[in-house]
Amino acid sequence: MSYKSPVYNIVSVPIEKIVPNTYNPNSVAPPEMKLLYDSIREDGYTMPIVCYYDDENDNYIIVDGFHRYRVMLDYPDIKEREGGCLPVSVIDKPIDHRMASTIRHNRARGTHNVDLMSNIVKELHEIGRSDEWISKHLGMSKDEILRLKQITGLASLFKEVRFGMAWEPFDDEDGGYEIIQSEALPDDENTEDN
Repeated sequence: MSYKSPVYNIVSVPIEKIVPNTYNPNSVAPPEMKLLYDSIREDGYTMPIVCYYDDENDNYIIVDGFHRYRVMLDYPDIKEREGGCLPVSVIDKPIDHRMASTIRHNRARGTHNVDLMSNIVKELHEIGRSDEWISKHLGMSKDEILRLKQITGLASLFKEVRFGMAWEPFDDEDGGYEIIQSEALPDDENTEDN
């Protein structure tokens, strides 16, 4: 069987059956929201929102398109014109892949709230995703992942990090420092390139 993209199976879903996800770090300033409203008012919905169907709760969880959804909630003229329904492209993926999809959609278009991005990295680590997985699926560099981990301040996020030589202050009459040996990286891994 050949692959068929979800966009070829758009469904019309009543807005009451659509719910936001809990992790979207994307934000849109008021002038851009007004521009989005103007665009939808003038051109209609030209792009579906992307959702996951949660059969347990019989609703659609937004993966991408939260702000298009907000336009319908905030502007009665749009809701009335569209009959209270939004065009939805449904994907069937587990939560970690939905989070990655949300980030990929957003990174192609806009900016993210750093605290929310940090929480996403934290949540992905808590469900067992490695830095490599996050890097591959969210399109982030290892440095970016490290910075986001640092923001959360949770030591558990650094369990994959191997540390090298370190120093600790010690009390003596000169107030010096002592080099301590932690689990040093092998010489071939302890380079600037890694």
